[in-house]
Amino acid sequence: VQLQASGGGLVQAGGSLRLSCAASGSVFSINVMGWYRQAPGKQRELVAVISSSGIINYADSVKGRFTISRDNAQNTVSLQMNSLKPDDTAVYYCNFRDTRFVQWGQGTQVTVSS
Repeated sequence: VQLQASGGGLVQAGGSLRLSCAASGSVFSINVMGWYRQAPGKQRELVAVISSSGIINYADSVKGRFTISRDNAQNTVSLQMNSLKPDDTAVYYCNFRDTRFVQWGQGTQVTVSS
């Protein structure tokens, strides 16, 4: 499975950004896709994930501000990020996992200026 992420960039605090990720290759219908992030000097952390059946898990820090969605037919996952804060600044990584393996996409930088 290959992951192609897009989106990210520079935005002022309070602004919005949207990340998208497409999975291609041998994609099993039962899987979990989502986003993790890693800020400088910190460990990679979960942002939001969504299963192919629609079960969603958000980090407490993004609840109410970020919305994850997916299109199972297209094998894509998106993350709408609203009310962004400087603390959201990080490299965001798309993640795919099923019963076979875990795959990471290339990171995309999100920078929120104060």
